[in-house]
Amino acid sequence: MMKRREQMYGTIKLVLLILGAFIMLYPLLWLLSSSLKPEKIIFKEVGLIPSQITLENYIKGWNGLSGINFGVYFKNTIFLVLLCIVGNLITCSMTGYAFARLNFLGKNLLFSVLMVSMMLPFHVVLLPRFVMFNALGWNDSYLPLVVPKFLATEGFFCYMMVQFMRGIPRDLDEAARVDGCGTVQTYFRIIMPLCKSAVTLVTVLTLIWTWNDFFSQLIYIGNPDLFTIALGLRTFIDATGVSNYGQLFAMSIVSLLPIVFFFVIAQKQIMEGVAMQGIKG
Repeated sequence: MMKRREQMYGTIKLVLLILGAFIMLYPLLWLLSSSLKPEKIIFKEVGLIPSQITLENYIKGWNGLSGINFGVYFKNTIFLVLLCIVGNLITCSMTGYAFARLNFLGKNLLFSVLMVSMMLPFHVVLLPRFVMFNALGWNDSYLPLVVPKFLATEGFFCYMMVQFMRGIPRDLDEAARVDGCGTVQTYFRIIMPLCKSAVTLVTVLTLIWTWNDFFSQLIYIGNPDLFTIALGLRTFIDATGVSNYGQLFAMSIVSLLPIVFFFVIAQKQIMEGVAMQGIKG
């Protein structure tokens, strides 16, 4: 009797999980289905199974508008993402190492400033940053998006690295000093190899946030040749004319594929990083 109840409860849980997963995935499934439909029937058929299937949206969408191939947007996005990842990994890990393992004048004050900066809404510093970058002549380029990453402006990543490095035994630092390692050598040879989970998490979050960022890129980038995927997708929507929703949906699916692929490949490291952050936090 008990086994039957357990089996029944297990079946109910499984059905609820499948139902919940379907509800969460329905918008994505609808997007995929709509990308395979001719433009004229996208909003006439509400079902997930299209009556007509065509790849025209993908072909025309990849060719892009205004003579710019959508592949250009991919190249620009990958270039920007790589620079942001490198900048965050270098400077945020160094900042975390300084706050977690070193002693220096004003350490507590500077860490408090770091924590306060995390509480500031993005829109508060938007105008001053725009004015500053405009005065430097950096607008309409990737510099306003990349340079701050090399200055440890991502307070969340800095704090995350601090918390992770604080959990590493300090005996390792003392052993490294006995072996003749200085501060820099300890950072590269001892601390960073033990921070693989945190590094993976910073990489993934930077990738996702930069890849999906629309607002910042819209503010600083005006040249269509420099458009990223987020801005490239916006070109399919015309507020004063006819919008190409079929091509928009098709290129949205294409833009999601790299994110999904990267997540599947690095899923184990991501889960380990999140778990370790929860334990050490």
